[in-house]
Amino acid sequence: MDPAPFLQTALDAAHAAGGFLRANFGRPLQVDENLAHDIKLELDRRTQALIEGIVLDRHPGHAILGEEGVRGDQSSGYEWIIDPIDGTVNFFYNIPHFAVSIALRHRGEILAGVIHDPMRGETWSVQAGSPALLNGQPISVSPRTELSEATVSVGVSKSLHTINRGLPLFEKMLRGAKKCRMMGSASLDIAYVACGRLDAYIENMISIWDVAAGLLLVEAAGGKVDMQPHETLPGKFSIVASSGKIPLPLE
Repeated sequence: MDPAPFLQTALDAAHAAGGFLRANFGRPLQVDENLAHDIKLELDRRTQALIEGIVLDRHPGHAILGEEGVRGDQSSGYEWIIDPIDGTVNFFYNIPHFAVSIALRHRGEILAGVIHDPMRGETWSVQAGSPALLNGQPISVSPRTELSEATVSVGVSKSLHTINRGLPLFEKMLRGAKKCRMMGSASLDIAYVACGRLDAYIENMISIWDVAAGLLLVEAAGGKVDMQPHETLPGKFSIVASSGKIPLPLE
């Protein structure tokens, strides 16, 4: 099966959503839910609806799995995995670091993925069997081999359990790496690993829509991804995405 038409759909949908988000950046926003460490925006729902419309218009028999809900034929072997605004808190606080993430999975295998940063005009894309690209140009993971020269992003989720697990790891990375970052958009973290800006991205509880597009991207760029199901929470995962060239003290 040729994944190129699917990749084009993902690119078109991501750019349409990115233009919509850019036009709304810095404007008053309706908050659907204001949680202790997160925000749900009405704009999240509208952005996902925009993406769904493009995808299902071209592929009406496919399924949608998104942060804002599911649509389409859920029995289909083709499943589009969507995060309409990855970095919603950043967006809400007018921090221009967020992305649209779209991936297509066929019976468990990622066929295509796009991560689009509308504020910087950067688009990472990949299809099965082809190189990872940034704005159409091939990319590769960092060549660095020493943790002391590496830049690492450690994500810490919102529950007390994940904070308690994540902080010791964050401290290890702070002590061992050149720099440790926590930037608020998992999809951009994993895209930055793919193009060598980061050497690793580590998080102990993440949702599939945050990282689906980046899984194939990092591997196609020469890196490694280890993603494991959460011990008790269905649909949640731990992830280590890296260049595969630096030692990571994870325990």
